[in-house]
Amino acid sequence: MEKQEAITLFHSMHPNFFENEDIQSLSEDWTFEEMLLRLEEFDTHKYEKKLDTSITFGFFEGNRAELLKVVEQVDSDWAEFFGGEDRVFCGYHNGKVVSFCHVNNIGTYEVNGQKLKIGGPGCVGTLPEYRDKGIGLIMVKKATQILKDEGYDYSYIHYTYVAQWYAKLGYETILKWTKKGIL
Repeated sequence: MEKQEAITLFHSMHPNFFENEDIQSLSEDWTFEEMLLRLEEFDTHKYEKKLDTSITFGFFEGNRAELLKVVEQVDSDWAEFFGGEDRVFCGYHNGKVVSFCHVNNIGTYEVNGQKLKIGGPGCVGTLPEYRDKGIGLIMVKKATQILKDEGYDYSYIHYTYVAQWYAKLGYETILKWTKKGIL
């Protein structure tokens, strides 16, 4: 995707984004990235990690209050995003949530005369004691495959500072931004 197309897509998906109070309160030194993966090109073998059999994955079906406790341990500001009926995909250790992400339907957008169905994982988090084991990235890999299986054209990562992590799955940076706007 060309940069101007990416800018147009970003503004369609996130109108008035840089006017948001939360964005304006960010440090001027911080840079974030927007990433995209064409699901037709998604290769599940790009990232392989053997996990212990005690680690399983699936959509969350339990008590939301329990999920919120885990989310708050990762980022207390995210709790407000996990209270609804949204789809949350999780990594479990012996049945307990240790990693989580939304599986979002972001919408259908026109890019260069073509309608594209876009989804993506969001609010991706792993409990600190379970990080650096591959659980979170395998979870995102599985969530990305779900989007592909559901007929999405692209998977989109919004507002990240860990682009190199997502790049292991094939996501590519399409834009960088600071609180002042797109770079």
